[in-house]
Amino acid sequence: KMSEELEQLLSQLTQPDNAVIQQVTAQLKQAFKDPAVVPALLTLCPQVRQSAAVVLRMRVKKHWKKISPDHRESLKAMVLQAFQQETEHAVRHSLAQLSAVMVKHETPDQWPALLSLLNQSTKSNDPQDRQVGLLLLSKVVESNPEPFEPHYQQLLQLFGTVLQDLENPTALYYCMHTLTAIINLMRSLIPRIIVALKHLIKADEDQASECMEVFDELMETEVTIIVPYIAEIVHFCLEVSPWKQFFHVYGILNSLIDCVCVCVCVIDTMALHMPPEKLFGHLMPLIQACLASENPYERKGGLMCMAVLAEGCADHIRTKMLSSMLQTVCQSLSDSNQVVRSAGLFALGQFSEHLQPEVSKYHAELMPLLLGYMSSLYQAKMLHVTKAFYALENFLENLDENIQPYLPTLMETMLSALSNSDNLRLKELTVSAIGAIANAAKEMLVPYFPPVIESLKGFLTDTKDEMRALQIQALDTLSVLARTVGKDIFRPLAAECVQLGLNLSDVVDDPDLRRCTFSLFSAVSTVSPECLTPHLTAITTTMLMSLKSTEGVMQFVLLDDDEDEEEGTGDIVLEGESEEDGPDVAGFSVENAYIDEKEDACDALGELAFNIGVAFQPFLESSFEQVYALHDVSLHDVTHTVSLSAGLHKLLGVVLPCFLEAVRQERERQVVMAVLEAMNGVIKSCQGEALQTPGRLTEICHAIRDVLKKKTVCQDGDADDEDDEQEAEYDAMLQEFAGEGIPLLASAVPAETFLPYLNDLLPLIMNKAKSSCTVADRSFSVGTIGETLHSLVGVAGGRGVAGRLSNRLLPVLVAGVKDSDAEVRNNSVYALGTLAEAAGPIVASDYPTMLSLFSNLLSKESDRRVIDNLCAALCRMILSNVAGVPLEQVFPVLVAQLPLKEDLEENKTVYRCLVFLYSHSPVLNAMLVLLQSMSQHHPQEFEAAMMSLPVEERTRITSAFSQS
Repeated sequence: KMSEELEQLLSQLTQPDNAVIQQVTAQLKQAFKDPAVVPALLTLCPQVRQSAAVVLRMRVKKHWKKISPDHRESLKAMVLQAFQQETEHAVRHSLAQLSAVMVKHETPDQWPALLSLLNQSTKSNDPQDRQVGLLLLSKVVESNPEPFEPHYQQLLQLFGTVLQDLENPTALYYCMHTLTAIINLMRSLIPRIIVALKHLIKADEDQASECMEVFDELMETEVTIIVPYIAEIVHFCLEVSPWKQFFHVYGILNSLIDCVCVCVCVIDTMALHMPPEKLFGHLMPLIQACLASENPYERKGGLMCMAVLAEGCADHIRTKMLSSMLQTVCQSLSDSNQVVRSAGLFALGQFSEHLQPEVSKYHAELMPLLLGYMSSLYQAKMLHVTKAFYALENFLENLDENIQPYLPTLMETMLSALSNSDNLRLKELTVSAIGAIANAAKEMLVPYFPPVIESLKGFLTDTKDEMRALQIQALDTLSVLARTVGKDIFRPLAAECVQLGLNLSDVVDDPDLRRCTFSLFSAVSTVSPECLTPHLTAITTTMLMSLKSTEGVMQFVLLDDDEDEEEGTGDIVLEGESEEDGPDVAGFSVENAYIDEKEDACDALGELAFNIGVAFQPFLESSFEQVYALHDVSLHDVTHTVSLSAGLHKLLGVVLPCFLEAVRQERERQVVMAVLEAMNGVIKSCQGEALQTPGRLTEICHAIRDVLKKKTVCQDGDADDEDDEQEAEYDAMLQEFAGEGIPLLASAVPAETFLPYLNDLLPLIMNKAKSSCTVADRSFSVGTIGETLHSLVGVAGGRGVAGRLSNRLLPVLVAGVKDSDAEVRNNSVYALGTLAEAAGPIVASDYPTMLSLFSNLLSKESDRRVIDNLCAALCRMILSNVAGVPLEQVFPVLVAQLPLKEDLEENKTVYRCLVFLYSHSPVLNAMLVLLQSMSQHHPQEFEAAMMSLPVEERTRITSAFSQS
């Protein structure tokens, strides 16, 4: 059926000739108008077969929609058949590219024969078959990785096997090409990738260099995957680098500039731990050289290095380099190369995340650039689009009311993307950006609320698997909207949102989705708690099951070198099993999704327990799996107090034991932090109600003590492979969360009841106030002491207990007032004030020491927050023991420092003191002193206030001034 001319040309190909091939190729487009010609062309000589595949790919790419469904199916079958029968690599390669273009139009699930071929060939015992299968896999995944997400777990298992096939460099090459496109769920493969690259270098250095981009992709999108392997990757790069003879700082920086992906990772670590002046002195000349290079990848490297400096060197950049570095980033957004523009967007996102609030002051310069960028972004590659949204979100989050002039353009762009794009990833990014906009705009978003809600509801009712990521983001953004747009606006939708969350939880088994529904329920509870009441059984049961679940907890077994790696790996640790029940355990790993789910379950249970405003009566069976609502009454409904108390105690009987067990046994620090925070919230809200169960106060205090002593499972040094400095940072954060519980407990029970536990905990807190401790520890120590003393003010027996503790605490606090760090001084001054307030006349003999200390401090203190707290401390001393304060000397000094400028929360203490003196101190005319100070320090405001008074009152004040 081919034209005579084409037949004649083909007949000349017994001895293939390039000129003839070109003539044939020119005719192929005409030949492809008849679908019956295609199979014939793909059976001719290799050159024609390859040309046929290339031309067909071009036609499929442009005209797929014009091909009838029947011809599409026959074409798919024919291409796979040709691929299986092909023996020439060049033709296979072109056929794989043709398949990749078809996958863009026909998702893998719509092409089961493709999945079957991939599964069969990649698992073949024949090395050649595996190479062919991996070639096809790499091309189709690279072309459109998102539809393969349901198969990622299976693919990663395959890659784990292929990366051990070290004698098959071609298979390694195609495997790592596919990995470059699939960068999720691959933490455990990094060591194997390094080993595979070493072997690939020996076989083909060019291919190995190309495969190094797998690290580049990870650094740009999933940096946490390779963070645990920084040392191994650096060592590998130095090993193969021409700079490996240099191992001092400057030498390492030179080496790493040639390996952008590793350079970024290591410089990030250096920025966190090295003095910024030293690091910048060595690094900036290298970065500037890169930025001035003609090579776009070197310019990208310079920008990426600048970006990762933002976190560790934030203070240095804010104070000395922010303007110039932002100017460089802005210029990069106009670079002719998209690789450079992407790096500029990443840098802007990093700056926006770590250099607040200073970077937001440049919104007038940066927002027009970002808005212009977003308007022409939707034709770009998705990785580039992701960077743009990353920069936009981080910048928007901190704009607050400054977002107003940009809001119309922003929302027009976002709503257009939701309405006009078919790309699910783009919609996911857009929905996330709307959440960031809502956080900044709050009620200003109300005009755009209806179309946003309609889009979100549409996403949440579509249960197809490919919608999962978009649904998760839609739930997150819905939670943000519930908390930001205003109760009156969101309340009419609250019940429907709860039902949407429940429906998704029922039909989808996904930890990320459950996590987002927990957040949604918590957010709705702040707007319309009554709509949750009918569903409390389902909601709380799901949350408690998430906390108790061992899903996602993996047990890794140590194997001898001669054992088959497949045996014993990846065993699930089931509830009730002990370490002795199985083989030797090397360690545990909890998948991030399940960590996040547990964290949000803790947060949500805590928030629902005291924010929902509904009385619960849990009806508990032995498994604690069901929780039922008692009555739809608010916490303030006094007619249901008895029922409320009984129901609340039973709910606490489930929640608090879960919290305490997690503190003791959970291996992940992030989860324990979330648990401690939620438990503190419950104690703060429920007060003594949370501690009525016998032994509960003891259990909580012992849990706090264990954290402070670093004796919980998550603080076991063998539990993680983090470096010592990171462990110390996490432990400090854990101890702060635990320490926050001490003043909460002190305010919840009588002081004498809490004193034995306080005597047990105080030494652990006071030890952190030593001069050899870090600033963070010293601040935490005196801050916790101050808050605990403040709690004693309001409980029975508090004065006596504070008096007994004063001799132990006073030296610590006096030393803190003399500390070189302003925050430590501030917390110490506050603590001395609360000591005076709590102990009252018991510490009257210490007043001269405290007043002298404050006088010396005031003469040289420049930090306004410290001065404000000093004023509040003086007021507390006056209120607690006015006879112990020489008012004629102290009060004028106090008034001269008013009004407070930073710590405005202490205004209530100051005003309470002024009212007290006006009422109870006839010796000192407090009002006159105050008015004279106002007249002296704020003459314009004082004069305006005087002029607003009636003439008679103005005359009385003027007369009083003249007589004083």
